[in-house]
Amino acid sequence: MATDGAAARIKGSVLITRLNLLKNQGGVDRLQQVLQRLPAADRKVLEGVIMPISWYPLELNLRLDAAIADVLSPRDRSKAFVEMGRASAEQNLNGPHHVFIRKGDPHFLLSHSPEIYRLYYAVGSRSYEKTGPKSAVLRTVGAESVTEADCLTIVGWYQRAIEMSGGRNVRIEHPKCRARAHGHCEYHCTWDV
Repeated sequence: MATDGAAARIKGSVLITRLNLLKNQGGVDRLQQVLQRLPAADRKVLEGVIMPISWYPLELNLRLDAAIADVLSPRDRSKAFVEMGRASAEQNLNGPHHVFIRKGDPHFLLSHSPEIYRLYYAVGSRSYEKTGPKSAVLRTVGAESVTEADCLTIVGWYQRAIEMSGGRNVRIEHPKCRARAHGHCEYHCTWDV
């Protein structure tokens, strides 16, 4: 059930990639194992038809991510969040968002971070700053419901996206986070070619 209110929202494509990750890593049984951890209202939405371009409450995604982490990697939840982000990049950049990939040019993808952000989130914005031939800084401002878990999915997304653009040994540091009382989130990206 999509929402049209001003609350923090996320595109259905994010939810779809999470559900596909579960199916790929354990089939319907794994999916049901995660869904059973969620409130009935969440299960109703996630078991229904999810429209990739419709908006859904970000809180629903955060609860789904937490349940996935609990099931897939209870001892290292951070790893699970990064893997969710990587899976999302893989699916979307090999599909509807393939136009952002230019082999051998991670800066091409990163320069489109403001547009990419708007494909996933309804509130806030993301900027791109090229800091060198193999480095950049992304900054997210004005986002709502910021959690370190969601930021880890962003780290994973950009790791995989830079790899898909030809970057190797991708490193992303997250020195500033609104969830840690900073004014904005910051992602320092470096890679080899």
